[in-house]
Amino acid sequence: MSTEERAKWLQVIKIPMILVGILFAVHLLQIVTGWPIYYWGIYPRKVIGLRGILFAPFIHGDWAHLLWNSFPLIALSIIFFYFYPRVAKPSLLMIYFLTGIGVWLFGNSNFHIGASGVIYGMLSFVMFTGIFRRNVKSIILGLIILFFYQGFFSGLIPKEGVSWESHLFGALTGVFAAYFYKDLIEEDEIPRTPSWELEPSQESRFYLPRDTFEKTKRQRIEERRREDPDGWTQDTT
Repeated sequence: MSTEERAKWLQVIKIPMILVGILFAVHLLQIVTGWPIYYWGIYPRKVIGLRGILFAPFIHGDWAHLLWNSFPLIALSIIFFYFYPRVAKPSLLMIYFLTGIGVWLFGNSNFHIGASGVIYGMLSFVMFTGIFRRNVKSIILGLIILFFYQGFFSGLIPKEGVSWESHLFGALTGVFAAYFYKDLIEEDEIPRTPSWELEPSQESRFYLPRDTFEKTKRQRIEERRREDPDGWTQDTT
């Protein structure tokens, strides 16, 4: 692995580790202080619940909830920032805020917390980018995500005690972001001109004119006669 490639990997890994580190720090703060931090989640259609649009993804109910979200968040963040560096940040911000706004507008009357909405947005972004961009890399990544997260669609079904609205609006905003940024392609997605098209014309390398076998004998004699009317060319049959 080259120095440049190693530096790229370190940069890509650093971002999800920082994000997950913040999640753990917030959860530890909640445990140590006993502060009911879930009150900073999204509470639909209440002014006080608006702050949850910004803070809810960092808040989790227990360790199981936190761990359940941490691993896919790391994996998807790596995919985002390694394979889609040009659109990773703007699409992630779009997913983050539009998911929160959707939950605030249409969610049920309860506190909604956790990063699962953002995760669902990232999942659907990767899956639908393959559909919208139709290049080999995006299609393969979409199929891999679909294979490993086969329970994706079951998470969109209403379920007691689960913020399925976050899953739903996360998935919808992920599709929207994938479509919105479909034309902002990455450097490795730019079509390359085949090497044979870059080679110089082969016309001058032929030993005989290209139309040699397309002309009759009489036509060739007439051409030579016009080119050298005083020469010795004769019309023979």
